Amino acid sequence: MDCLAIEMLPPNAQHVLESLNTAVVIFDKELHLSSINPAAEMLFAISANQMIGEDLSRILSDSEALAASLHKTLESGHPFTARNILLTLVGGDRITVDCTVTPISSGKDAPKDTQGLLVEINRIDRRLRLAHEETMLGQQVANRAVLRGMAHEIKNPLGGLRGAAQLLERELKDRSQTEYTRIIIHEADRLRNLVDRMMGPNQPLNKEPFNIHRILQHIAKLIAVEFPPTIDLVRDYDPSTPEIMGDPEQLTQAFLNVVRNSAQALKDKGKGKDGGEIKFRTRIERKFTIGKTCHRLVIRTDIIDNGPGIKEELIDKIFYPMVTDKAEGTGLGLSIAQDIVQNHGGLIACQNQKGRTIFSIYLPTGDPDGI
Repeated sequence: MDCLAIEMLPPNAQHVLESLNTAVVIFDKELHLSSINPAAEMLFAISANQMIGEDLSRILSDSEALAASLHKTLESGHPFTARNILLTLVGGDRITVDCTVTPISSGKDAPKDTQGLLVEINRIDRRLRLAHEETMLGQQVANRAVLRGMAHEIKNPLGGLRGAAQLLERELKDRSQTEYTRIIIHEADRLRNLVDRMMGPNQPLNKEPFNIHRILQHIAKLIAVEFPPTIDLVRDYDPSTPEIMGDPEQLTQAFLNVVRNSAQALKDKGKGKDGGEIKFRTRIERKFTIGKTCHRLVIRTDIIDNGPGIKEELIDKIFYPMVTDKAEGTGLGLSIAQDIVQNHGGLIACQNQKGRTIFSIYLPTGDPDGI
């Protein structure tokens, strides 16, 4: 349905735009950026002086579909709204936005008088992330409940099987036949250990204050010994990162599982020989929500590798037990890591970006704010 194009902005329009919390950019009829408000500068992480006059193709270099829609709007004079659009910022970070595009006209005969486009941009990453995290946390709780039930149902008959094999071994007169009973006992023990690993750590947290960089430095040494030396381990630490209260041993295991997963991916795809890189990056997030709890301060640790990435059909399932795309993998490492981090009030998230995989580990530093 046709909508009336808004008339050319009045002289004081720039003052109005500067007062908005919504990011707004204006393109002229040649689709060069003619105006940008402070909210949009913050969104794009770049100043107006660097962007004014730039062509649309540079600003939306990785969103050809949205750029094409803007061209059509300029020709037709019909406004439109696009949702869940991925934009890449100057620093390489990707954000998800909703865009509303409205033609700007000098009169009432749009589209003939269309002089440009006004684009409103609303970032929706946080809303999508909260919805995704809430779903994931709920699924993790449900999975753990199922696993506890499975563990009870599996371990009880395993105990009986093992005990019966031990009794049978005592009754055998031909000692050569005990080889078979030992196999039964060994396999019963192996299955019991597997079930225990699926359940994750059951020891209480032994919390103490420590700096997350201490763990990362230790893990870097372990990975350097275990994997090819050609995997480059890069540190990008925020020196202002405060200490957290947590169990250093359990968190070391969680971080090691994540980093080892990245290193194994590089090794399996041949990048362990040359060109493989794992980056440890720490940053501070303020007023950050995990699940339904808002934390004053959260430490985000990104484990970034330039490996082959994770298959899209697995990206939302990789923290489930027994889910893996590795022939030799058990699918327990990331599940255990997620359990440990969640026991600390945190969360692990994963995403594929261009040529890299990012595991983000969020750990709160103190008492949460109520929301």
